[in-house]
Amino acid sequence: MTRVAAIDCGTNSIRLLVADVDPATGEPTDLDRRMTIVRLGQGVDRTGRLAPEALERTFAACREYAEAIRGHGVTPERTRFVATSASRDAENRDVFVRGVVDILGVEPEVITGDQEAAFSFTGATRELAGRDHLPRPYLVVDIGGGSTEFVVGDDAVRAARSVDIGCVRLTERHLLRDGKIADPPTPEQIAAMRADIDAALDLVEKTVPLAEARTLVGLAGSVTTVAGIALGLPEYDSEAIHHSRITVEQVARITERLLTSTHEERAAIPVMHPGRVDVIGAGAGILLSIMERTGAGEVVVSEHDILDGIAWSVVEGV
Repeated sequence: MTRVAAIDCGTNSIRLLVADVDPATGEPTDLDRRMTIVRLGQGVDRTGRLAPEALERTFAACREYAEAIRGHGVTPERTRFVATSASRDAENRDVFVRGVVDILGVEPEVITGDQEAAFSFTGATRELAGRDHLPRPYLVVDIGGGSTEFVVGDDAVRAARSVDIGCVRLTERHLLRDGKIADPPTPEQIAAMRADIDAALDLVEKTVPLAEARTLVGLAGSVTTVAGIALGLPEYDSEAIHHSRITVEQVARITERLLTSTHEERAAIPVMHPGRVDVIGAGAGILLSIMERTGAGEVVVSEHDILDGIAWSVVEGV
């Protein structure tokens, strides 16, 4: 076993995985897996810069993660910090980089959308290889805060594309009223959001053969939260959610519910993380549009994603 630490810093959340990874199979044994909502991408779509308060929230989480990594005896050489959409787009990303290096002793890698897609595909599909009842090729969809990654592949990636539609970005673009979250949004706002999603899917289809996919695999918090709602869970349960199958009809009903409810009603949903209450409607909307565009009757939900792909990359030394 090789002990590694992987950190994924996205637009909405920062996540840590400390695991013992079997070099032969790539199977991780989790020692510590956690997530903190930091909303690093707050306002980036509008200002092009990381906000000071968003940076401080992120650095506070990094301090907690540094303590956990040291506690498990993982060295900086076995630690990889990957930063995605928000830090790709920000003019002042150097402030973010310096802060992370000071706290963790590891430089964050601001990866491209294609690299993000490859990590997500590896993390989500390594353990699906032996499941013959899931036909290939897979379409892995990672719905983040600032961007969504689309990857089609069998044992390896065939084609990938990252587009700037994510639950935070679309909420800030379309679901605000007088600078605050519309509660609930108007039909016109929802229609504008869906048109934005459709335009992004048009771009994806130019390079990624979505129609060839036979199994849709959905990743990240918007998808897992929708799954938890569909399953009627009394609280968030990653074991119950992992590899659950949610139909397009269920996703449609849940999306309608989320986009017509108030903040208080969404917050009262048992599986809802407080940091997702205001952005989950957009996230569910992205998932539904993808399922309708591809004709997928169901989505296979995975709790293993880019974090697991990053951890495996440390073992492989790539």
